[in-house]
Amino acid sequence: MSAKLLLQGETIAAIATAIVPEQGSIGIVRLSGATALAIAKTLFHAPGRQPWESHRILYGTIRHPQTKKIVDEALLLIMKAPRSYTREDVVEFHCHGGIIPVQEVLQLCVERGARLAGPGEFTLRAFLNGRLDLTQAESVAELVGSRSKAAAAAALAGIEGKLANPIRTARDRCLDILTEIEARIDFEEDLPPLDEGAIITQLEQMVAELSRLLATAGQGELLRSGLKVAIVGRPNVGKSSLLNAWSQSDRAIVTDLPGTTRDVVESELVVKGIPVHVLDTAGIRHTSDRVEMIGVERSHRAAENADFVLLVIDAQAGWTQSDRDIYYLVQDRPLVLVLNKIDLLENPSEAIALAAGSSSIPGDRIVATSAPRNQGIEDLENAILNAVNAGDLQAANLDLAINSRQAAALTRALASLERVLETIGDRLPLDFWTIDLRGAIGALGEITGEEATESLLDRIFSRFCIGK
Repeated sequence: MSAKLLLQGETIAAIATAIVPEQGSIGIVRLSGATALAIAKTLFHAPGRQPWESHRILYGTIRHPQTKKIVDEALLLIMKAPRSYTREDVVEFHCHGGIIPVQEVLQLCVERGARLAGPGEFTLRAFLNGRLDLTQAESVAELVGSRSKAAAAAALAGIEGKLANPIRTARDRCLDILTEIEARIDFEEDLPPLDEGAIITQLEQMVAELSRLLATAGQGELLRSGLKVAIVGRPNVGKSSLLNAWSQSDRAIVTDLPGTTRDVVESELVVKGIPVHVLDTAGIRHTSDRVEMIGVERSHRAAENADFVLLVIDAQAGWTQSDRDIYYLVQDRPLVLVLNKIDLLENPSEAIALAAGSSSIPGDRIVATSAPRNQGIEDLENAILNAVNAGDLQAANLDLAINSRQAAALTRALASLERVLETIGDRLPLDFWTIDLRGAIGALGEITGEEATESLLDRIFSRFCIGK
């Protein structure tokens, strides 16, 4: 969706809710633009003396303007500019859910002069009209797509401006420093000497503050994308039972027969605020069964593509040669060793010590579990989170988290500020200071949108859903 279209003053329309047959009770058609209210008046009949005022909800029917046929019984929400999401006139038809009513209403809006909105165009208009900055706009999309409460909380923090505020403050400070320097270049004889020490202090403070923000990038990506975990091991060690106990469901078939799982079984969990996509794989062993061979091949691929591996062994059998062979296949991945069926042992601690001595896996990466008793599940989750980030994962308690685009721009800004400090240290002329200061100002402006290009906006908002 090109930003140029907004200059034409067109009214846009889109279905703003998910439309699934027999699933949604309400379907919303949203319009934004100068003629939104006029279009609504040609389609919506409000009985009685209901006032067509801003921020009121009217009850009535939607009718075809020519045939007067009733299309739906609905509510109409009016939000006049500038007190709306886009800071334009916005109206919403709240129709009955399903496919037919909302599509008929949308078609009528288009026939009355509205244009179908592109992906994210409502939020793009909110940005271009000063309602949101670019970090807030991105946070809207992240909130819609959040897969955990922690991810939603981080997105809400972005919408509230907790990311934009420090970025904007740093950019303003850079502009102030640039103004001071350029004034000395142009009017050196008329102004007092530049306070070089104060400038260095400000630059060092900004580097520290922006570095702290940049450090949230990895955790933010973890919140948004989640962690892909593969459960691997030889047949009949309890991988499927572990998945069922962990997910508190019966996603996987569990029997006493080895090789029951022939394909990858998937489950979605949330662990301490982190979305976790769990893959229960077929038991890995040499086999002549063609179907089982395909399952083993898929297990190999799942382990290779996973962010993390749970290697499950039978605590009764101990660390076998087959377990060791599988370990060699996955040892390059972040890994936790799971001793399952620990309830069948008289001395579990001895089994854990033996497993630690038989492998190169650290003791804090070895967990004892009993799937039927739901024993050790919390220890397993803690071991995963500790292993992911060396015991320092705080994603569940993040105030905010930057995304990959923001991290790239922030990295450029930090590099520019550090080069300014090097320039000062090398005693180079003031003109050289301004070069990298402008680079930092430009990079910070990209984050909040003060210096966003049309191609950047197209790339960001094309990822939004239509109607948002």
